[in-house]
Amino acid sequence: MIGALIWDVDGTLSETEETQRCAFNETFRAFAIDWNWDRLTYKRLLLAPGGIDRLRTYADETGNTLPDDLLRRIYADKTHRYVRLLERGGAPLRPGVAALIAAAQRHGVRQAIATTTSRANVEALIAATLERPAAEVFQVIAAGDEVRVPKPAPDVFLLALERLGLPASDCIVIEDSQAGMTAARAAGLRVLITPSEYARDTDFSAADWVLPDLTAPLPDPLACLTARHRVA
Repeated sequence: MIGALIWDVDGTLSETEETQRCAFNETFRAFAIDWNWDRLTYKRLLLAPGGIDRLRTYADETGNTLPDDLLRRIYADKTHRYVRLLERGGAPLRPGVAALIAAAQRHGVRQAIATTTSRANVEALIAATLERPAAEVFQVIAAGDEVRVPKPAPDVFLLALERLGLPASDCIVIEDSQAGMTAARAAGLRVLITPSEYARDTDFSAADWVLPDLTAPLPDPLACLTARHRVA
């Protein structure tokens, strides 16, 4: 029996990376900054672990030194715009996600979040997509602003396990990226990968299972959660 599912957020619950990219570009226009991140640029910048790091990376690459206080104001404005986009339905859940969450709840399987993003962003996404507070869906939320080192370090998964009070062998992680897979494996966790739009060409051979999305037939440890052995 599975003790808990541990979910990543961006790219796993929803294709939020594209929504984030749009919010960044809106912010650049608002601040009269001559930047525009296309999909290829943003895919590369996703190698940086967080939004401010992406801003710093791009500033360094383009020779545009921006003071930290301005970077933080840009990031705060981007977050505000991102939440507004979520509220307008700009980041629906990926196929099969809501059904698997509901199935786990029916079977008494605990659920956690382990993410690089902030708790505020988690709350905004869950409120917009499931129309409930995140704490009513997930018993544990471990966010990127609560750990010292982000993914691909295992810290956020270790924090989630600590709060769940479960061994890694009792849990399955659902992830979309190589950094998330690496972090989960380093924490001793089994990993189910559903590659996001920005990670389709990634090598996921180190994962336990790889599915295009959660409407595909689920592996045995999860198939028992659904009467038809699949999430529809």
